[in-house]
Amino acid sequence: MSHWTLVVATIAGCYAEKLLGYLVPARWLSGARALRVLELLPIALLMALVVVELLADGRHIHLSGPALVGFGAGALAPAPFIVKERRRRIAPGF
Repeated sequence: MSHWTLVVATIAGCYAEKLLGYLVPARWLSGARALRVLELLPIALLMALVVVELLADGRHIHLSGPALVGFGAGALAPAPFIVKERRRRIAPGF
C-alpha cells in the first residue's frame, strides 16, 4: 500500500467522521454524561499524545531526563484553555 493510499483513506475517514457528527441526533449529545465526555475528550487526547511522545522512541520505551523535565514543566504550567473554559461556564461574560 502506498503512502498516497493511506493519505486518501485518512481524508475519507475524517470526512466520514465529520459527516457522522452532523447526522447524530441532538438529543444524544444533550445529556449531562455526554456533555461531560465531550468536554474532557480533547484534554484526554492531548494528554495521551504528550505521554506517547514522552515515552516513545521508535518501538521502545525510553525515559530521558530532559523529556521528564519538559513533561513536568508542562504539567505544572497553567493551562489557559482549560481555565478559560471553566471560567466561562462558572461566570458567563468574563
